[in-house]
Amino acid sequence: MKLNSLQIEIDGIDKEILRDLMEDARKPILQIANKIGISGAAIHQRLKKLEEAGVISGSKFIINNKVLGYKTMAFIGVYLDKASSNSDAVRELKKIPEVLECHYTTGNWSILIKIICRDNEHLMQLLNKRIQPIDGVSRTETFISLEQQIERQIQL
Repeated sequence: MKLNSLQIEIDGIDKEILRDLMEDARKPILQIANKIGISGAAIHQRLKKLEEAGVISGSKFIINNKVLGYKTMAFIGVYLDKASSNSDAVRELKKIPEVLECHYTTGNWSILIKIICRDNEHLMQLLNKRIQPIDGVSRTETFISLEQQIERQIQL
């Protein structure tokens, strides 16, 4: 791994390690080490350096929302009455557990959020009672996702 002014260059071994762990974060380090042909300690050292450099930041389990009863995913463009309302609006959006992502955007909306709901009724309740009443929100535009067709991370 090399530090290049503002970005990091990773070598082929780092890429192989990361590809294996992106596929399955629970894959045993020794299995990866045997596949690549280096020691488990070398893998641990490389992972520590990648973490310290900010390339990786932990691992996580992926929850199947549909199995838990959350079947409606939506994207909501949030129009703010003024740009200075952004931080207050985001603070309030953080309090809504169904908000999965929040992006400050260019274009028509000030904020784009991704939310997960049990159904359309739940979505309507969130819009009417939690999101639209936030101070600074002038209106919203909602897009319901019918099916997520691609989900991936950057390829290495």
